[in-house]
Amino acid sequence: MRRIVDDLAYWALLAVIGLVAAFLLLPICAVIIMSLDARGFMGSFPPTGFSLRWYEALIADDLYLRGAQVSVVLAVLSTLISTVAGVSAAVALDRNHFLGKRALEALLLSPLIVPAVVMGFSLLLFLSTLGVVDGRVRLLAGHVLITFPYIVRTTLASLAGLRPSFTEAAMSLGATERWAFWSVTFPLARTGIVAGAIFAFAFSMDDVAVSVFLTSPDVFTLPVAMASMMRTSFDLKIAAVSVVLAAVTAGLVVLLDRTVGLEKVIGSGVFRS
Repeated sequence: MRRIVDDLAYWALLAVIGLVAAFLLLPICAVIIMSLDARGFMGSFPPTGFSLRWYEALIADDLYLRGAQVSVVLAVLSTLISTVAGVSAAVALDRNHFLGKRALEALLLSPLIVPAVVMGFSLLLFLSTLGVVDGRVRLLAGHVLITFPYIVRTTLASLAGLRPSFTEAAMSLGATERWAFWSVTFPLARTGIVAGAIFAFAFSMDDVAVSVFLTSPDVFTLPVAMASMMRTSFDLKIAAVSVVLAAVTAGLVVLLDRTVGLEKVIGSGVFRS
């Protein structure tokens, strides 16, 4: 009887996993199929024919191309700035003990839990008060704010398992504090830093809730362009853009796995001696 119960539980678990996987993957498969629809309009599913017409139309669409250019440049710049600032903040928090340290750490990580719409609207009011009207500057400020916590969180996780004696040993052998950081601390914390940077890049590329408040008529991101087109002239170029963004995200996951290892990010991401 116990054996039968165990078998039923096993197959029930497999069924739940299969349903969850289908729930996650089937919409993506549907979008991929619709992006290859040969019809000139959005018709019933499945399509009656297949072609690359919507990808060709996407390449020729100036609105999407401008949005993609802004998104890529913005993601690269915000990731670089967030990485430098986030690693510096994480190292400072890890090496120093002072009153209010936990409160400061919570403050730095607060963009992870504050609703994106609230942050976008607050940034819009704040930057407008300062007289910042350039869309690029406003978007960069917003994306640095929302990507910064990822770097801090993953770097702190990597630094948590590093003993201060490692750096002290390097300095006792003649290394300066700066050289000890680059030769000892940084290589051991690289897992968290790289993982945080990849997460930050992906999040910046996909963000729309904050970006929609900070764009200007001539500077906008690709997700904002998609949202705008959905309200005005909905066609299957949006499906093609969605496939491209999904491919970029999948590529970043593969890159994360190849450079860091998903098992380190998800599981044993902390160095242990």
